[in-house]
Amino acid sequence: MRTSIATVSLSGSLTEKLTAAARAGFDGVEIFENDLLASSLAPEEIRARCADLGLTIDLYQPMRDIEAVPAEQFARNLRRARHKFEVMGRLGADTVLVCSSVSPLAADDDALAAEQLSRLADLAQDFGIRVAYEALAWGRHVSTYDHAWRIVETAGHPALGTCLDSFHILSRSSDPKDLEGIADIPGEKIFFLQLADAPLLGMDVLQWSRHHRCFPGQGGFDVAGLVKHVLRTGYGGPLSLEVFNDVFRQAEAGPTAVDGRRSLLILQEEAGIEALPVPAAPTGVAFAELVTRDAEPVVAVLTGLGFARTARHRGKPVELWEQGAARILLNTGPAAFPHSRLASRGGNPTDGTTLAAIGLESPDPAAAARRAEALLAPVLPRRRAAEDAPLDAVAAPDGTELFLCATNRPELPNWRADFEDVPHSPAPSDDFRIDHVALTQPWHHFDEAVLFHRGVLGLDAQESVDVADPYGLLRSRAVTNADGSVRFPLTVGAAPGDGTAQARHIALATDDVVAAARRFTEAGGRLLRIPTNYYDDLAARFEFADGELETYRDLGILYDRDAHGVFRHCYTHTVGRVFLELVQRDGGYQGYGAANAPVRLAAQHAVRLPTAG
Repeated sequence: MRTSIATVSLSGSLTEKLTAAARAGFDGVEIFENDLLASSLAPEEIRARCADLGLTIDLYQPMRDIEAVPAEQFARNLRRARHKFEVMGRLGADTVLVCSSVSPLAADDDALAAEQLSRLADLAQDFGIRVAYEALAWGRHVSTYDHAWRIVETAGHPALGTCLDSFHILSRSSDPKDLEGIADIPGEKIFFLQLADAPLLGMDVLQWSRHHRCFPGQGGFDVAGLVKHVLRTGYGGPLSLEVFNDVFRQAEAGPTAVDGRRSLLILQEEAGIEALPVPAAPTGVAFAELVTRDAEPVVAVLTGLGFARTARHRGKPVELWEQGAARILLNTGPAAFPHSRLASRGGNPTDGTTLAAIGLESPDPAAAARRAEALLAPVLPRRRAAEDAPLDAVAAPDGTELFLCATNRPELPNWRADFEDVPHSPAPSDDFRIDHVALTQPWHHFDEAVLFHRGVLGLDAQESVDVADPYGLLRSRAVTNADGSVRFPLTVGAAPGDGTAQARHIALATDDVVAAARRFTEAGGRLLRIPTNYYDDLAARFEFADGELETYRDLGILYDRDAHGVFRHCYTHTVGRVFLELVQRDGGYQGYGAANAPVRLAAQHAVRLPTAG
């Protein structure tokens, strides 16, 4: 289907918004009146600009407080409307959005509303314009889609139809039965369909709408279910995004437009409109790649944890370090991040050690790459020698390179074959595996990251969690595959420019975190020290075996327990912008120790030691 986006959904000047929409692949735009008023371009110039970009102007909006008002006020409304219709003619827009009135002058009189809307449609028809009447969720007398339709039906004017808006409908009710009335509306009388999602919040609906809408798939509404109902009516217009969001208003228009377009592609797949390449969800983490200008501090941490340098890339300054099933690549070559937003959001990604790439075990790397491309995550070009394995990589929204690869599977290119083994001593322990990789996101692209990992990679998104940081509030949401062998907690840092909040980490799973922590400290490694007050609180909340709590206090091990199992974990000091975590999961514990995160964050802030790397 054709896709459109309201200019209010993007930041910048009108020209910047139009360019971003076109580059993201939208077919059309809704022009918000404020964007037109603030533009230095005449309506004819905007029309020409849209034509040059291949965009249609699908809707002009909004007209407010039109209907069910006293006669003298309606006369003024018609005068205003005539002027707007003249402007729309210059723009080349043929549909105007009229929102249900919130004016204190409006009467609770459906017959009057229908009569005045019919007169407005008479005037619009003279200009070749259609009127799409929309029920605002906070409308004074008309606040539901079925009420708006009854008024339109009563008016019976060919130039008057209704606009359905997913936010206004779903914010009032999540009961699927409340959508059944859409079937009573003829498809040709649905003049427009506006789409937005939103997190499920208990707040005033107007404030909810104005500040917290998001793209479909990023909130808690069943937008796909609503679209299915609308399509059954025979609606043939565009799927159009209208998103009021404080974050989007400050973010770069280009990436936001791509995020919106991706959301509509995923929505069409979920609604059964379009078929995309099927997801090939990753089955494990093959490796995590660290980029550094000074390997020594990282090597000290890795050797202390029992990692051994087992191989070296044939043609690049990249080393493979292994401990058990955990693999970490150490890249000391020139660091370049052309796809990363981190360079302009919270610091230079090349400043110190950085987690730059993740290798994902894929059941079908080629299929995974095809889906990524279809969802606007183009495969990244790679510099490789003729003998190197042909691996596909895509850029996540934060710039992290995600390699779609296979390890030692004869039927597929093997990334491990690019490395030559080097002599090494066996590790003192051989039980690590990568449990999860925590990825701090640019502060204004958190929802985009969740949608990307869910839609492009086929991962499942868990519930969002808020964590108290000494300098703000962190928001975290994990995405995982079905069996938990791939886990990415995605986090928005409390302070965009703060290095501690922006650091990423690799969690290494072990069957005995106490033994692993002891080996590390005996090898000279430093674990993050946790305040004694924390352990006093643990003693009050849980019962421990003799000496158990003292061991945790001595080593800096944190503890959590839920109905399913127990979680023990501890942290190394940060090197550059990376630290490592040791975790032990017992029973069916599936979380990440969120209850302990405030203590960990405070301890990291308190250290504030100069770091090399």
